[in-house]
Amino acid sequence: MENREYIITKDYEGVRLDVFLVEQLQEKSRSYIQGLIEKEEVKVNEKLKKSNYKLKDRDKVIINIPKAVPLDIQGEDIPLEILYEDSDLIVVNKPQGMVVHPAPGNFNGTLVNALLNHCKDLSGINGVTRPGIVHRIDKDTSGVLVVAKNDLAHNKLAEQLKDHSMTRVYVALLEGVLKEDEGTVDAPLGRHPVDRIKIAIVPNGRNAVTHYRVLKRYESNTLVECRLETGRTHQIRVHMAHIGHPLVGDPVYGYKKQKFKLEGQMLHAKKLGFIHPSTGKYMEFDTDLPKYFKKVLEILEIQLKI
Repeated sequence: MENREYIITKDYEGVRLDVFLVEQLQEKSRSYIQGLIEKEEVKVNEKLKKSNYKLKDRDKVIINIPKAVPLDIQGEDIPLEILYEDSDLIVVNKPQGMVVHPAPGNFNGTLVNALLNHCKDLSGINGVTRPGIVHRIDKDTSGVLVVAKNDLAHNKLAEQLKDHSMTRVYVALLEGVLKEDEGTVDAPLGRHPVDRIKIAIVPNGRNAVTHYRVLKRYESNTLVECRLETGRTHQIRVHMAHIGHPLVGDPVYGYKKQKFKLEGQMLHAKKLGFIHPSTGKYMEFDTDLPKYFKKVLEILEIQLKI
């Protein structure tokens, strides 16, 4: 346990406790700091305070920072498609069928296992089972992800996710033919009130916004581009099902009877753009549709010509 002590000056009078500590500990995220405050690892003048406490001149702030727990997830020799890598981050193209990080009942064969075999320097903000993971995509969703190699890079990338400045564009194949060329689904998401495995549109859910645009119409399907304004769990899958056009191959929110033999939903994270945490320059990565996706589109193209 590492103890750090700060005496507040007039320059920080009126500043929130969590905001002050994030500025002092730039390698730590705001959520990490708030977690320490909730765990009573932060005191102001020997008393416990909440994250939104407004600091006063001459306040004494003491924070206890737990020692980092060494990673106990093992690296595995699993092929990785690396699109870019430097000392701060790795950009990878995740295949369909690969889980992003270990979880109960699934501690092997994940993207994290593959990354730990490739390099040992991943950020520790998300703990021992999710090192470096800034954002996730579903097991059966393919596409581009950025992984942080250090806490400072992780923090800066996470802030871009939070303020919706990160570019995230997906391509999805929907059931049915969309009439409108483009649209927006603005509907809050949360756990399904009955089936807790599912995500649903609920009145008190978290804000969720998906912008979509038609790329091509087929006889009974529509290829769309979905641009995320927010990034909630199963967001595109639930939003598209909500407007009556679930994703082809979706085993949870899609049709029970499927036309194609698929391993999961037809959804690919095609494009990812962000400001590099060290250089400050905008970077964007655009990936090709994977083979499983192209194969289905080829079948639909043939049907159009018949």
